[in-house]
Amino acid sequence: MGPRGPRPGGPGRGPGPAMNTEKAKNSKGTILRLLKYLAKFKGSLALVIILVCLSTVANLGGTYCLRPVINSISLIGDVDKTTGAVITLADMSGDITRGLIALLALYFLGALANWGQSYLLASISQNTVKEIRMDMFQKMEKLPLRFFDTNTHGELMSRATNDVETISQTLSMSVAQIFSSVITLIGTLIMMIILSIPLTVVTLIIVPIMLFLTRTIAKYTRRYYSRQQAALGEMNGHIEETVSGEYAVKVFCREKQAEEKFDALSQGYYKNAVRAQVVSGVVAPLMGMFNNLNYAVTAFMGGYFAVVRLFGVFATMDIGSVAAFLNYSNMFSRPVNELANMFSQFQSALAGAERVFAIMDEPNEYIGDAAKPVLGPVKGEVVMDHVNFGYDDSRLILKDICIHAKPGETIALVGPTGAGKTTIVNLLTRFYDVNDGKITVDGIDISTVQKDSLRQRIAIVLQDTHMFSETVRENIRYGKLDAGDDDVENAAYLANAHEFIERLHDGYDTMLNDDASNISQGQRQLLSIARAMIADPDILILDEATSSVDTRTELKIQEAMKNLMYGRTSFVIAHRLSTIREADKILVLVDGRIVEQGSHKELIALDGMYAKLYNGQFENA
Repeated sequence: MGPRGPRPGGPGRGPGPAMNTEKAKNSKGTILRLLKYLAKFKGSLALVIILVCLSTVANLGGTYCLRPVINSISLIGDVDKTTGAVITLADMSGDITRGLIALLALYFLGALANWGQSYLLASISQNTVKEIRMDMFQKMEKLPLRFFDTNTHGELMSRATNDVETISQTLSMSVAQIFSSVITLIGTLIMMIILSIPLTVVTLIIVPIMLFLTRTIAKYTRRYYSRQQAALGEMNGHIEETVSGEYAVKVFCREKQAEEKFDALSQGYYKNAVRAQVVSGVVAPLMGMFNNLNYAVTAFMGGYFAVVRLFGVFATMDIGSVAAFLNYSNMFSRPVNELANMFSQFQSALAGAERVFAIMDEPNEYIGDAAKPVLGPVKGEVVMDHVNFGYDDSRLILKDICIHAKPGETIALVGPTGAGKTTIVNLLTRFYDVNDGKITVDGIDISTVQKDSLRQRIAIVLQDTHMFSETVRENIRYGKLDAGDDDVENAAYLANAHEFIERLHDGYDTMLNDDASNISQGQRQLLSIARAMIADPDILILDEATSSVDTRTELKIQEAMKNLMYGRTSFVIAHRLSTIREADKILVLVDGRIVEQGSHKELIALDGMYAKLYNGQFENA
């Protein structure tokens, strides 16, 4: 378990690192990284390419089969130059039938190949996205707490869901389309050259214009799609924070403000989405206009070549060749259009992929840890030696902190909000590292050992407990995953949680809902203590564990905490000073400095800051 984010004085939650929404940083690098994921399925991709080639050849061949069929039909009614007889349908039925059978066979083969490639691509795209999502989640589990303190949960959720889904949709539709378009272009070009070189030249004149327009528009679509994805992340972040804090929203009657902020974020997303769609939507009409123009010109020229010679050089084209060429002309422009239309979707996918890869590129919390020694069981002597720390370089939160906790001692940290109490916890667990000075456990500098091994020696009970959507038993077992059922129940008994657990509908097998609202705050606190109890730590941190409960529950929690603290070095953060009178040493922090320290009696006798705080609480009580 880790402490909650820094209190006032620490970093605020806002747009974190790698949040550039203006334009892509490295399109080529992003594409190469996506290709590396696809390369894991190169066998299936090779089969997809074969099926794409088969489908393309079938379509090209089917179109070519139209030529003899149309020519055969066009001869009906003409006079046979050899016999002088009028050619009838019966005379040409054999040629027409053979041509139609070949045509149907090729189109059927193409349909089968299309189905096969669609099936394979669905598998490839989903497996690729599964790998990306898994790598992203694993990376997030290795990121330092600072990253989560400076990025909203909704923004991170948006990257893990919306951005990854955009990648998935693009991969499932675009990969085969790219292969198919390229192969179709090459095959169609060859067939057009075979049928008519001058008509091919006419058709090709339009291609550079289309490519130039597509590339120009793509520059803008990429920018707007990137902004759209970022705006979606901000909107999701607001939804997540509002839903999770709905109680506070209603208590303070801030529904209208929440709606207004959502409306502003939604409007921002709407504007960027419209711009992206409008700019990318220009491509299709433009391509359609040029295609129609190209088709008209090709039809006119083909008809001309069918009846006359061009400068007496080129042979007259038959009507079947003209019909086939017009089909090839359409087939040639279709992949150009598809590639152009894919640009907008591809830009959106790249924008999403960059946001996902930006998380993967964040510095790993555990870099270099594997080479460090493991911290084994310790007696619990903790020393903070002239420690200075700030969440950023502009302002120090802790200034020249010196603490010496002997094994088994209880150290209490008191002081006003923002004094640096929770920051000390963050440093002890190495969620953050000190700027100056050092922290040792049993004389070992904690910066020289593996972080996981340090945290395995420490357990934390927070004021804001977090329970998972699992059974009560599994929530307690989270402190030690290999613990048996008897160990779980024994920990619950020592934490004074066994009695209330037995009263639950399914006892230890009661399922907790998303926010564990089906049990009380005090019960969640007792489960948190049981979780720490089963972990059997050498060092214990209690962060205001009794502040949100009634007096009767507080007594149960205090008794459970005594059981938990027995024989362990403990650090207790407390605002309710009556709970720490028995602490071995009390440290009073003000503005990041220790201004007083001593036992309860010593500090009361000193009649300083602690005495004023304590007497003030006593008088209020």
